[in-house]
Amino acid sequence: MIVAGAAVQGTAHLAAGQGCQDAFKAVDLGNAAVLAVSDGAGSRDRSALGAHIAVDAACRLLAEDVPGAEETPEAWTRWTAGRGRRVVEEYLRAVSGVLGTETGVPGAETGLPGTETRLLSTETRLPGTETGAGDPGALAATLTAAVVAPPWAAFVSLGDGFGTLLTRDDRCHLVLPPPAAPAAFLSSPGAALRVRTFVVWEPELDGVVLATDGCAALTLDHPDSRQLPPECGPLPSERFFLGLAATLRENHGDAEPLRRGLSGPDAARTGDDLTVLCALVEGR
Repeated sequence: MIVAGAAVQGTAHLAAGQGCQDAFKAVDLGNAAVLAVSDGAGSRDRSALGAHIAVDAACRLLAEDVPGAEETPEAWTRWTAGRGRRVVEEYLRAVSGVLGTETGVPGAETGLPGTETRLLSTETRLPGTETGAGDPGALAATLTAAVVAPPWAAFVSLGDGFGTLLTRDDRCHLVLPPPAAPAAFLSSPGAALRVRTFVVWEPELDGVVLATDGCAALTLDHPDSRQLPPECGPLPSERFFLGLAATLRENHGDAEPLRRGLSGPDAARTGDDLTVLCALVEGR
């Protein structure tokens, strides 16, 4: 696998003297890779730390007991759903250790085979919340993660990140679009039940790219740019994704061109932090 990523401080954060609140992490497993990006909530205390906790928890859990290429879709789906919920639980446990508080109580029955049946839900345990309402006032973060194990790609997401799948015929597919609803955080009440998990089987899988929402203007096209109606939703920019893949293959994974691209004038339009992380299949 060729694994590369970069995070760049947004211009609005730079002007406000605020550090980058995105985080990313990857684990190269040889014939597979785990990717995770997180966007810390800018309005919350210590959200950058929350983002780092999120990617650490995701990479640790998603790197364990990854199903093989020969496994069934049902096996991959069960594994991914179970891991998604465990990531939320692990995040809450880690946050409780940082804040010196309990993060929740057993709750919500899932009824899904092969998964734990008791989940944690945040209530009044973290500072800055009232009973049963609101998000914790500290370390709030989103998560977008993927396991790339050709021909499989498994996704776990909560928040406003998005994911694009690349195929060997030089196509890119926005398989994990940004959600239309306001972003939820890993620390939001009921987060374990709101995690999006799904699996893609693609025999021509060539790579997966994850990005935080600050990258949307740079990496996604409006449908009218391809003479399509608005209801088609955002489309992945082939210029960005295919150009990124070609550059990383040519320079054997050197992420410096990616960092420069995220620091350029086109990327500064939103003022938000920008993070892109990808895994490309070698031996095309």
